[in-house]
This record gives sequence, C-alpha cells and structure tokens, in this order.
Amino acid sequence: MTEQVTDSQASVTTVVSRVVSYPVKTVWGGLWTRDGQTALLGQGAALGDKGDTWRAEDGTWGVTRSFHPLEQIRFSWHEDDDSPKTWVEVTLTELSSTETKIQISHDHSNADFDVAKITSHWKDVLARIDSDAL
Repeated sequence: MTEQVTDSQASVTTVVSRVVSYPVKTVWGGLWTRDGQTALLGQGAALGDKGDTWRAEDGTWGVTRSFHPLEQIRFSWHEDDDSPKTWVEVTLTELSSTETKIQISHDHSNADFDVAKITSHWKDVLARIDSDAL
C-alpha cells in the first residue's frame, strides 16, 4: 500500500506498508539486529539512543528522535549533507499473533521532493526487512 498526502504548506507525506507473517515481537527484535538496521537505514548505519546521529555509506543520515518498544521508531532523514531534514516514522501494528503490519511514513518533504524515488526506496526497505531481518 502506498499513499501520498500533500498538506496546505506544500509538505508531502509518503506512506508505504507491508504485512509480514511474524509476531510483532519478532519484527521489533529483527529491526534492532545489524541486518535490520542495514535494511532500514542502509549499509553502515545504526540507530542509537535518542539524539544520536546515524550515517549510511550511501550518504543518507539523520538523528534518532524516539522509539517505543514494539510500536514505533522515529528519526530524521537527510538524503545527503545538503538536503533538508525530513521525518521518518516506522510503526508496527500487531494484526494477529502471527502477522504484523510495518508502516513507514516519510513526511515534511518539500513539494519538489522526488516522491516516486522515495516511495520505491521505502518499498525496497520493507522488502529487505522482511527478507533479511526476519
């Protein structure tokens, strides 16, 4: 599922989601492994405590903003050193004892942001989380 919303301040939010056949505890644990962090952020990156900076080998970087175990991770995301700050939120929703919905919302992107590119990026991230981290 993909959704794009534009608010009155010309900010674009892209939302992608995927249902995986794992309980929410397994998904949460998988996100915090090395493979999970690589799948989510890129090679060489890892989320730390609130306020910690992360940086991937592809030049993307950001700051860990918050995490709520078994529910949500939020971090800032910059495409490169010259890009404006945007926000990414990963939300887990337990659908059953064996299924979890992973939703990634990327917001505060300006109107000229390449929505197709970022949508493809986050869909690929969800596929990698499912195949590499779980």
